Amino acid sequence: MDLKIKGKLALVSGSTAGIGFAIASQLAAEGARVIVNGRSQEAVDKAVAQIQGGEALGFAGDLGTPEAAQAVVERFPGIEILVNNLGIFEPKAFEDIPDEDWRRFFEVNVLSGVRLARLCLPAMKRADWGRIIFISSESAIQIPAEMIHYGMTKTAQLAVARGLAESLAGTRITVNSVLPGPTRSRGVGDFVDALAKSDGKSFDEFEREFFEKVRPTSLIKRFEEPAEIAAMVAYLASPLSSGTTGAALRVDGGCTKSAF
Repeated sequence: MDLKIKGKLALVSGSTAGIGFAIASQLAAEGARVIVNGRSQEAVDKAVAQIQGGEALGFAGDLGTPEAAQAVVERFPGIEILVNNLGIFEPKAFEDIPDEDWRRFFEVNVLSGVRLARLCLPAMKRADWGRIIFISSESAIQIPAEMIHYGMTKTAQLAVARGLAESLAGTRITVNSVLPGPTRSRGVGDFVDALAKSDGKSFDEFEREFFEKVRPTSLIKRFEEPAEIAAMVAYLASPLSSGTTGAALRVDGGCTKSAF
């Protein structure tokens, strides 16, 4: 299927690995000009070299900061597709989460996307076309007891995306959220591998136990692959998705136990 995004300029924050890299790769494969972002130049260069099709551009900088956000928009004016993928997570008991962690998670997971959307919107409004996508999580709906601060930020993303979509009613700019389930991204993969080894289990054994005890509502009973998330994002980034805005679309393997 031709997604009709050839030549469009896309920015995917936090895209040197995992879900972000898969999204950048999928958009590039469809012919988009994709800005790959990471904190270090080495990581960005490596990711850019691995992307095939389209045109991969690089921007090294922490897009969780105002300075880097301003710099990327100035270097690449006219961003048409913005994918707010940058995010952090950390399992921690509620009583052990200090105020600073709450602020840090909000700054990186929520405010980074708010700031980039605000900076990209003027060009989108001039063109009367654009796509803004927030990579949220099934944790936005099913707050994980072991990561309440993370779940809070994922819920906040849904509110921002819906409110922004409402403010753009009647335009050709759409705003949506995507809710992945447990995904075998680099960070999660490393975390799971470490836990499995500490328990003397293989990854397959840990995965089977995880979906029996921790995410029993999953219908696919496995960690998703980043490419499965990227496929949904690529569709939302395209003109073909013009009838979808203000939505929270689940790619969660059925983890969210609701038909709606």
